[in-house]
Amino acid sequence: MSALIAPIVPAAARVPGRTAARGVGLLLGLTLAAGWACAATLDVKAVGSDGKPLADTVVFLESREAKAAVRPLSGTEVEQAARRFTRAVTVVPVGSEVLFPNRDKVRHHVYSFSPIKTFELKLYSGTPSNPVLFDKAGIAVLGCNIHDNMVAWVVVVETPYFAVSDVHGTVHLDNVPPGNYRLRTWHPALPPGAPAADEPLVLGASGAVANIKLPVTATPL
Repeated sequence: MSALIAPIVPAAARVPGRTAARGVGLLLGLTLAAGWACAATLDVKAVGSDGKPLADTVVFLESREAKAAVRPLSGTEVEQAARRFTRAVTVVPVGSEVLFPNRDKVRHHVYSFSPIKTFELKLYSGTPSNPVLFDKAGIAVLGCNIHDNMVAWVVVVETPYFAVSDVHGTVHLDNVPPGNYRLRTWHPALPPGAPAADEPLVLGASGAVANIKLPVTATPL
């Protein structure tokens, strides 16, 4: 993989400093405003070895500070409908719980035997009452014991800065604090067990763009 990093046009000016804050509410408001003003943007374009856009590419930024800022998400769903997982790739921060609603007229048996998470949701309809906790970083492959064609992935990351590319292979990450990161990219067409590709990235206050090329062919999932 190669990643070409380039600066982009600077964002809005910073909030002016204040010598004093009147009350807790004002101090909090200034802190939040300063945080927004210091946030940067990363735009990523992902293509395959054939040069075509790569949809469903997972892009995330890792750093010590990002790991400290990660928080679990709630309410994430991996839905089944029309005898398929309706979303091929789902990304969640470590510690998140995921629901697996079955909105088909037939029952499914969802499972994963991946090292980061082994579980089985035996034949069921509707939404199981207990979500699945993903408490280790990595990639979990999902399947259905009843329908062999069903496959999806849950990518568990130790960062709040992540996204999945659209049909044009593009990702837009905003409100990211400037700093030194590892730019990680992964696609389900990579060989089983392959780790996310890894490149250093320095994100300045003006933001950055990255062009990513992964050694896979862009094929529908």
